[in-house]
Amino acid sequence: MQKNLKRNNNSRVSDIGLNSLDAEKENKEYQNKFFEQLPDELYVQIFSQLDMRSLCRASMTCKRWNSVVRDNDSLWEPHCLAVRVVCKREIDDDRKSGFSWRDTLLRNYQKSKVKLEWLSGRYSNICSPVSLPEKIMYPMDVETWGEILEAELKRYAEKSQADLITLRV
Repeated sequence: MQKNLKRNNNSRVSDIGLNSLDAEKENKEYQNKFFEQLPDELYVQIFSQLDMRSLCRASMTCKRWNSVVRDNDSLWEPHCLAVRVVCKREIDDDRKSGFSWRDTLLRNYQKSKVKLEWLSGRYSNICSPVSLPEKIMYPMDVETWGEILEAELKRYAEKSQADLITLRV
């Protein structure tokens, strides 16, 4: 009799477990259907609040999200304008050439990171090519290298002037 009672209790527990699994599965299916029915405009509104990394991650979630993120230029514009602070000429030239905001950002993002490091003086004390960091240096055009050289010369002149003032005192 106790064995039958235990069996009945075990089957009740397993029935409860199955029912909760079924309910959870139905809830997930409902959520999936809900998200599938949202209009693209709402996705764009939501995605416009994301930073660049999160936007890229969202695009890897599913085909629909990828399509919304990839095909909506307005999502990329603010991120591209942030890169424009460092690469104004490059961004403006790409936009004049007809590149989308997304393509312009893809073309200039890595360049802006490397250019910013050069312009900020991160590599000012490097004596030889061997001393450069092992990370990949992004290939840049002549005008960009000219900007970097001007910044380095200005930094050198300011340092020389400061050293001269120190010697006089």
